[in-house]
Amino acid sequence: MSQLTVLVVGSTGSVGVHVVREALSQGHRVRALVRDASRARNLPPATEIVTGDLTSVAGLAGAVDGVDAIVFVHGSHGAPGEAERVDYGAVRNALTALGDRPVRVALMTAVGTTDRAGEGHDWKRRAERLVRASGNAYTIVRPGWFDYNEPDQRRIVMRQGDRFSTASPADGVIARDQLARVLVDSLTSQTADHKTLELVADHGAAQDDLGPLFAALTADTDIDGALDPDNMPIHDEPDRVHKDLDALGRRH
Repeated sequence: MSQLTVLVVGSTGSVGVHVVREALSQGHRVRALVRDASRARNLPPATEIVTGDLTSVAGLAGAVDGVDAIVFVHGSHGAPGEAERVDYGAVRNALTALGDRPVRVALMTAVGTTDRAGEGHDWKRRAERLVRASGNAYTIVRPGWFDYNEPDQRRIVMRQGDRFSTASPADGVIARDQLARVLVDSLTSQTADHKTLELVADHGAAQDDLGPLFAALTADTDIDGALDPDNMPIHDEPDRVHKDLDALGRRH
């Protein structure tokens, strides 16, 4: 397996900490983006800490310098305008800061991202579209509800089509450490490239090899996930989103 330099955006969050540990355990060099270095106290000593501002292209220039991969596990908290500024803006800013240099991307959004149930999900979906348009190799993972799984519920299931949207654990559940494993595994899996999936767990033991699960998925060929509902026409998107898509789409 190739050793990568991996930037984790959202590294001090409840999923990000697991991603940092998982990436280190797989032999990667890990760079954790933090706004305040004091927030990195719980990260492993081997982690490279870099301060930066995910809401600014200039604030991410140092963080993306020399990286081979980026794992996005950041998230907004529901304040007005925050979904655009954080969920979408951090992805746009990081991809813009990279310039013409390609990286491998793993992006975490959420089960139900395509349900049009609110502005937050729409901005997550737009962030997904930026990743697909960027020309980078990528995997987009939409996890179910964190840590609602039973102790024997560890068998990883990858779905597509985003057909579950009850805003409850009935949509599926997944442990945070398993989500981290899928995100990090995807970075070095050729069969995970250009795949969008919903991630949940079923009763049974976790699989040793996720390659067959990635391989069984339908690859994306357009701006949305391969089996996503066609309910958010690109021509209806705001002008500023079209400008971002156009700018990133010319990169590679």
